[in-house]
Amino acid sequence: MSNFLIIGGGVIGMMTALQLADAGQQVTLVERSECGQESTWAGGGIVSPLYPWRYPTAISQLSRWSEGAYPTLALRLLEETGIDPEYRQKGLLYLDVDDESRALEWAREMGKPLKRVDSRFVAQKEPQAAASERALWMPTLGSIRNPRLAQALMARLSAMPEVTLHEGCEVKGFIRQAGAVIGVETSQGPHYGEHVIVCGGAWAAELLATLEIALPVRPVKGQMIAFQTPPGLIKRVMLKAGRYVIPRADGLVLAGSTLEEAGFDKTTDAQALALLKQSAEAIVPALAAHPIAHHWAGLRPGSPDGTPFIGAVPGYQGLYVNAGHFRNGLVLAPASTHLLVDQLLGRKPVIDPAPYRLEGRLA
Repeated sequence: MSNFLIIGGGVIGMMTALQLADAGQQVTLVERSECGQESTWAGGGIVSPLYPWRYPTAISQLSRWSEGAYPTLALRLLEETGIDPEYRQKGLLYLDVDDESRALEWAREMGKPLKRVDSRFVAQKEPQAAASERALWMPTLGSIRNPRLAQALMARLSAMPEVTLHEGCEVKGFIRQAGAVIGVETSQGPHYGEHVIVCGGAWAAELLATLEIALPVRPVKGQMIAFQTPPGLIKRVMLKAGRYVIPRADGLVLAGSTLEEAGFDKTTDAQALALLKQSAEAIVPALAAHPIAHHWAGLRPGSPDGTPFIGAVPGYQGLYVNAGHFRNGLVLAPASTHLLVDQLLGRKPVIDPAPYRLEGRLA
């Protein structure tokens, strides 16, 4: 029996496993498909909520901690695995923001270097950007290439003797004993752990429903596209009217994303592609001259206000959850996993765990 049994091999599950293994714990991770291939792979990789001043304080606290952790994590994984997660801290341009006074007030409260800039500044930073008279600039924000991050995490975990990975291992139900959860029944047989941690993303609620726990987490589809451009066409993440473009080092430019209540359906459609293309070209008109190389969809773990559920599950000894990050799973992963691991190992939490507890928040 492992000390810890983790359900779900996305960025939340893998970072939890990494931190527990770093602390010398024995960890088993079970994943229904392949690690890092659901929302972890499908997202854009901006290391910030899209408009952070529009989110609850609880999310700002997690994102601020995570932003500081990503540069070190990316360098560590590159050194240990040879896989570069491509963390790029080039700053972020917000174009035509309607609530900039609120944004600037939030930045002062949080100690963030957000400032108002003019069209000349935007043109200097990004010559291909559309003209904008109302822009905000945050130089400290970055992005990470999430598929590469997932590959690096998987490679690192595979090399750690403390970690046992089981892919293609679908959980069918929980194994209980005297009021405690001690393991799971899976398509590959039973697996046991002194502590069982549900990191199942959009599937977390379905898993917990087998214990008659109503976790208010649902799948929310998001479609994205990627243009193939010459490297360096744009260098920074840019947002406008709720949509964004994200450059990669090899010239791919990601554009997203939609918000769709479609259950577990991950199909793509021509209407969404046209809307994403139009909004991307409104940010960078030059994208119209370049082909769309990819179009895909992923499922976010939606929650009532985007605040994740992190902590012990009431009524079941040994059962924990870390899910419901909505659009910000990658953004919040370092902090939310560190927060839970602190509680599991009896360490002082990096931030106050109270806003994320399940008590009083279950449906």
